[in-house]
Amino acid sequence: MFNSRQYEWADITLILGGQDITEIRAVKYSEAAERELLYAKGRFPQSVQTGNIAYKGEIAMLQNQYNALVAAGNGSVLSLSLDGLVGYGNPSAGDVPTFDRLMGIHFLEAAKDIKQGDKFQEIKLPFIFLKLKNNS
Repeated sequence: MFNSRQYEWADITLILGGQDITEIRAVKYSEAAERELLYAKGRFPQSVQTGNIAYKGEIAMLQNQYNALVAAGNGSVLSLSLDGLVGYGNPSAGDVPTFDRLMGIHFLEAAKDIKQGDKFQEIKLPFIFLKLKNNS
């Protein structure tokens, strides 16, 4: 029988700047290509042209983890340039982990938001990065 076990949140590991980020709440990242149709004679496109490739993402973490990043950046996360590894799989459950490598992460914003009734502060850090290596 084929085992089709899917990854779940407990199977995700984020290593950022060589540190295991234990107070992570969410991570997302994407690769996008500029594309447009090329028109010539007639009204139908002749081909699809590809331009620049862009990488972006966002990390959500708890305030203590954010404070550690601020300290590493000498007072601001905006001064940091980090590499990140997002690991999928739990070796203790018999999984062979795979990693996506995000190279040259630069944070775009460092905003805090907390409101009445919140039990903790979650900080979202949008970022761009230079290159993505899938399953490395």
